[in-house]
Amino acid sequence: MAGENIIKVLLVEDNPGDVLLLQELFKEVTTVVVKLMPVEGLYEAVNYLTNETFDVILLDLSLPDSQGLQTFVIAHNQAKATPIIVLTGTNDETLATSAMQQGAQDYLVKGQVTGDLLVRSMRYAIERQRADNALRQSEERFRVALKNSPIFVYNQDKDLRYTWVYNPPFGLTIEKILGKQDLDIIPVEDAQHLIAIKRGVLTTGVGTREEVSITIKDTTRYYDLTVEPLRNETQEIVGVTCASIDISERQAALRDRKLAEEKIREQAALLDVTTDAICVRDLNNQIIFWNKGAETLYGWQATEAWGKNASELLDDEPSPEIEAALLQAISKGKWQGELTKLTKMNKEVLVASRWSLVCDEQGKPKSILTVDTDITEKKHLEAQLFRAQRLESIGTLASGIAHDLNNILTPILAGAQLLPLKFPNADERTRHLLEILEINARRGADLVKQVLSFARGVEGKHITLQLRHIIVEIAKILKETFPKSIEISTNVPQDLWMVSGDSTQLHQVLMNLCVNARDAMSNGGTLSISAENMLIDANYARMNLEAKEGPYIVITVSDTGVGIPKEMLDRIFEPFFTTKDVGQGTGLGLSTVLGIVKSHGGFVNVYSEPESVTSFKVYLPAVGGIETRSPENLPPKTGHGELILVVDDEAAIQEITITSLEAHNYKILVASDGIEAIALYAQNRDKISAVLMDIMLPSLDGLTAMRTLQKINPQVRIIASSGLMSENKLSAVAAIGVNTFLSKPYTVNELLLSLQKVLSKVN
Repeated sequence: MAGENIIKVLLVEDNPGDVLLLQELFKEVTTVVVKLMPVEGLYEAVNYLTNETFDVILLDLSLPDSQGLQTFVIAHNQAKATPIIVLTGTNDETLATSAMQQGAQDYLVKGQVTGDLLVRSMRYAIERQRADNALRQSEERFRVALKNSPIFVYNQDKDLRYTWVYNPPFGLTIEKILGKQDLDIIPVEDAQHLIAIKRGVLTTGVGTREEVSITIKDTTRYYDLTVEPLRNETQEIVGVTCASIDISERQAALRDRKLAEEKIREQAALLDVTTDAICVRDLNNQIIFWNKGAETLYGWQATEAWGKNASELLDDEPSPEIEAALLQAISKGKWQGELTKLTKMNKEVLVASRWSLVCDEQGKPKSILTVDTDITEKKHLEAQLFRAQRLESIGTLASGIAHDLNNILTPILAGAQLLPLKFPNADERTRHLLEILEINARRGADLVKQVLSFARGVEGKHITLQLRHIIVEIAKILKETFPKSIEISTNVPQDLWMVSGDSTQLHQVLMNLCVNARDAMSNGGTLSISAENMLIDANYARMNLEAKEGPYIVITVSDTGVGIPKEMLDRIFEPFFTTKDVGQGTGLGLSTVLGIVKSHGGFVNVYSEPESVTSFKVYLPAVGGIETRSPENLPPKTGHGELILVVDDEAAIQEITITSLEAHNYKILVASDGIEAIALYAQNRDKISAVLMDIMLPSLDGLTAMRTLQKINPQVRIIASSGLMSENKLSAVAAIGVNTFLSKPYTVNELLLSLQKVLSKVN
């Protein structure tokens, strides 16, 4: 209302006489002020309602622009919160009654009203409308609350037929439930149980709450059901009102926990069979169960462990990890992770530990079950694997660096060899400088080969070798070159098995190990080299990822030097890692050893004790057969004016190769990429005797260019060259019929011998 004593009224009436009559009646009323706004048509009234609010509407149903019940419907839809009183003639009461059924608050017959009756009717209408609005708002809040909750709410009459439903379950709709009984919508057995519960409430008038289950299409759901008697205004029971909450997930969780506890009890008899260490401790951390697996892993017998504090028995000192595990197991019911524990012999073991909280039948925590699996060996193997992966990734980087260094060193090395030929009358100092240049270029090339040995396991020519000869030769060198304070000893059996390998590389492996041993014994000591035959079985292979079952030869290089600190043992095979002073080591010695040994199918183990003995054991697969010898390199011959096509994208390599070949009576054509090489060869096919081609070229790679040259001339003689000689590249080159490969950096002699080899082939 506009005010307690003011009623704002919209009068919708087209008869001026009726409007005047109502105005006069309102003037007679002294208890309230009526502000009357008369309009003659429905749509004029609608316009007013759009912009203004009124306390009540007096509505004639017979208007110029609208007739009958439709007039009320339109007005009511426009102002749902405003009460409407219908004004009707003496012969229109049936229509007025229909309007009330549609929501009108009252109706008055024209000519039969007084001012006081009008005001009283309007006051009642306003109050009823307020009550209706409050009820609608309450119902809306209730509806929203139910919509956002899993509660199924419904009313049933005395015959237990559904009369009102909200949030129906089972995928049913309200329409399919209203008017039905439980037997019509759920299985008979479940329906009879519900009917019995509800009949009891109808009979006693006392509500109840029970857990019930309902099975639909082989799926059982569990509900927390509350049933209360439904009463009318006279407190007579006219039915039941029910609320049902789905608790299936909670029931499933309780059921799963009971099953888990039963499973633990059922498996108690099997606990002593497992190899895992199983222990049960109470909430005070006192051990109450200790199986055979725990006895085996930790060394404590069950009689020794019972009643002891688990932390004092298995931990050297209080551990934050153990405390955190204990708290989480109690608060969340379980915990798992890795722990380091001590055995009876004070040996550390790493275990994968799983903790589970065990509850009694009332659901109260009573103890903690722990299952420990020994993963000490597994972690050791993982560490080996991670180290191998780390070395492999570093090796990829090293390969790229080695390729570029080889391209740089090729012209330097060849130039150092050509300059003495170019200036034969040079003075002694100049010749000495050229000699130093060549020596250091070779040292650079050797350093690159070490990097390649580590990174890719440089592929040399493998022949059947007797390592006893290499060991004897190295021992002789060591005795002549090492300090006299170091005693050299060897122990090699006469029946040592053969290996398949590259003698130069294996010689380098042993020399690197011996040089490291010498550097570890600055005050003298004993360096021993021994070899033995060994059969590796399945058990040993499982303990070392790189080992395979079969015969091996084991070479052991031991020294009595300063030893290797434990924290450095995992890093000694990393490239460029060294424990020597600056300038005394490249850090590539052991990484080269590892690379070469791996390329031979073997592996390396190291054992060291500080200030005591260090032993490197090299394991190489043994083979059958007899020892073969490497053929001696023939001295190179000069050319006879043959035309050679040199293909390389490095200008320095082009220039030094031209100079080298021209100095030995060859003619040269030069191309910088694969496309230019194909064009030159096509123009001079009958003149070119051989092609020297780098594999890695811009525009068109070397392999594709070689295949194209072979299509032009199937008898073309090709020497493949690269700064990075890997097994994949050798295989790819050999697959297209090119069997001569020249690795950068190459000497003039190596270049001439390769040319001599391909030119001597008979087409």
